[in-house]
Amino acid sequence: MRGTSLPLLAALLMVAAVPALASEPLPWAIGFQQGASPTMERITTLSTIVNGVIVVVVILVTALVAYVAWRFNATRNPVPATWSHNTILEIAWTAIPAIILAVIAVPSFRLLYFMDRVQDADMTLKIIGHQWYWSYEYPDQNVKFDAMMVADADLKPEQRRLLSTDNEVVLPVGVPIRLQMTADDVLHSWAVPAFGVKTDAVPGRLNESWVKINQPGIYYGQCSELCGVNHAYMPITIRAVPKEQFQAWADDARSRFARITDDTNLAAAPATR
Repeated sequence: MRGTSLPLLAALLMVAAVPALASEPLPWAIGFQQGASPTMERITTLSTIVNGVIVVVVILVTALVAYVAWRFNATRNPVPATWSHNTILEIAWTAIPAIILAVIAVPSFRLLYFMDRVQDADMTLKIIGHQWYWSYEYPDQNVKFDAMMVADADLKPEQRRLLSTDNEVVLPVGVPIRLQMTADDVLHSWAVPAFGVKTDAVPGRLNESWVKINQPGIYYGQCSELCGVNHAYMPITIRAVPKEQFQAWADDARSRFARITDDTNLAAAPATR
């Protein structure tokens, strides 16, 4: 017993030693959460570009409307013009919006391709949605467990209400990770804003995405598909750690969760005479 408890204690201390950087919703926050992946960084950049284009268009249209209202009102222009067409003007107001759309579309399609194309992954995380909790499987590490929301009465000081789970998803930093999502009952959606990931979990179908986490910390998400009465109570808690600490956690989790599963199976087994 003592020989097994020491590695367990060491693994837990290593994971707990990760800096407490947390990307989470904040009161009165404006804009995105701080990006923690290349995908989210590109989403933020594209959003800045699109918002810049929108601001320029709004200012230009507002200025044109104000000028027209001032220049061509009945007082300053009592006799209206009799022409009804201007070829150059009509070409301009058709071509300029098309150019603006192209400026937005090109980086948008590049981002969609970057998000959709699963990189050469070093590991896989399988995510299964249930009513109302998540299950996780690490095929490469032979680890699987369920993650339930921590009830208000059981919250520890460092845990977040409605966002913390009893079992955290632990992932390594700087490693391309393939994410596979499915569900066993209704539609769910696995969404972590800091990663720029929001993918539906569909019964009978396996959807894929990917993530590469930039820095250690704790990241939160929630189910983003209305999946029933307890939809609001399906949080996602991810702890990102360095590679060596992830390996230590995986070694411990392999035996710890296997032991929990064995105990559950024994409890559910019918009594024999």
